[in-house]
Amino acid sequence: MAKKCMTYREMRRKYPTRVRNRCNRCGRPRGYIRRFGLCRICFRELALEGKIPGVVKSSW
Repeated sequence: MAKKCMTYREMRRKYPTRVRNRCNRCGRPRGYIRRFGLCRICFRELALEGKIPGVVKSSW
């Protein structure tokens, strides 16, 4: 319900340039990775589970 309300609120904005990028999974506005459409936390969870193709944990 809260997610639905949030998307509706963004649609009726007065200034369309003020739209925030939000995580597709949890709706978090900060730490957004544009290439994947996720926040850093969701990106890390999915990457560790191996659900994002081509992403490998780095080690050096």
